[in-house]
Amino acid sequence: MNNNISVYDCPLVSLPKIKNRAGNITPIQNSIEIPFDVKRVFYLYDVPGGESRGAHAHKQCHQFLIAASGSFEVLLNDGQVERVVQLNKPNMGLHIPPMIWASEINFSSGAICLVLASEQYNEDDYIRSYDNFLIKI
Repeated sequence: MNNNISVYDCPLVSLPKIKNRAGNITPIQNSIEIPFDVKRVFYLYDVPGGESRGAHAHKQCHQFLIAASGSFEVLLNDGQVERVVQLNKPNMGLHIPPMIWASEINFSSGAICLVLASEQYNEDDYIRSYDNFLIKI
């Protein structure tokens, strides 16, 4: 597998913010605000201080991460370069294409990481060993 994707191909995306005195709303539509159709939604919460999540890559699945509440950082790695992206606004998201190693780290108290995925859960799509990731790229 030849990977031409770099950590700089993981854009931060500004999502629409519809302001209202009763509260804001951010709509997310398939292939409009995000570059794929969503087939799975999940969220991470109650992550203990000092713990990280993720630490894997996907072969086919795209992910879009949003700090629905609080903040956290995403450590991205393409096998040659590392990049840290902070997510701390619910109208900003990070697109992570396949074959990028990603770890969610430094969660604030009460943080919620909303994940929109392009594929249904499939264990065979995960690369959970960093050494195997380096071999596949």
